[in-house]
Amino acid sequence: MTLNRRGDNNSAMDYKDYYKILGVERKASADDIRKAYRKLAMQYHPDKNPGDKKAEEKFKEINEAYQVLSDETKRARYDQLGSAYSDFRTRGGRPGDFQWDDWFQQGGTQQRGYGSAEDPFAGGGFSDFFRAIFGEAMRSSIRNQAAQQQLQGYQQDIQISFQEAYEGTTRQLQTSGRKLQVRIPAGVKTGSKVRVAGAGPEGLDLYLIVNITDEDRFERDGYDLYTTSTLSVFTLILGGETDVETPTGKVKLNIPAGTQPEQVFRLAGRGMPHLKSSSTKGDLYVRLKVQIPKYLSSKQRELLEEAARIKF
Repeated sequence: MTLNRRGDNNSAMDYKDYYKILGVERKASADDIRKAYRKLAMQYHPDKNPGDKKAEEKFKEINEAYQVLSDETKRARYDQLGSAYSDFRTRGGRPGDFQWDDWFQQGGTQQRGYGSAEDPFAGGGFSDFFRAIFGEAMRSSIRNQAAQQQLQGYQQDIQISFQEAYEGTTRQLQTSGRKLQVRIPAGVKTGSKVRVAGAGPEGLDLYLIVNITDEDRFERDGYDLYTTSTLSVFTLILGGETDVETPTGKVKLNIPAGTQPEQVFRLAGRGMPHLKSSSTKGDLYVRLKVQIPKYLSSKQRELLEEAARIKF
């Protein structure tokens, strides 16, 4: 299959705006791109949309966009094409008239055909647009990855929840006709590798690459956790107790009278367990947020006004 010039009978290849697909600006940082991808990937993942063909196609499109924009070399190549295409449209050119072959020659690539029997991306979820620009580079990358896998083993992504990362969990794998129960230890983080000896093809090792889904209650830094607790201004002034979320449930936190907003309390041993010793845990840090009441009763207002008149 070859790229079509203007005047061919077949329809021309469409330009794909990967930035628009991920909903980010063209100057977006790598972190912004990663966050946008993770959010969309979770929304359109086939496991959350069983039988939904549109969601499946959207998921493929999102992954394709991330393949390009998360790689500096591919992104630079794509931005070069985007600039040429934008100039062409600014001059009044129609989408179907863009001279793809001319651009590829000017860009110094000899990539002219794709979708052959030896093309690992044929029918693999990548668009013609992607294969035309990156096909040869990706084929080379896959060959290199295959060689590395023969030496190091095989890798497979696995998603677990924050609570599973805290407590440890198991996953059942089926490989080479066998069912394996794999233990994911407590304390893993995103990017951790769990080795399953001999579980890959040809008896090579399989490495599970852990990805922990977002946890709204806590932020993590190593084995320490950070959270916030909102309480009334009266509790800060007078002292009292407040409930604080921990990975094992709510605990009471004593608030001394005169505590200041944004003050941080440390709860020792309430953080994440250490990988090599689950009985050893990091700490949980609680930052206090103040809630100012919007409405006061006449009695409350009277008492506060009286307190305000008293000099400290």
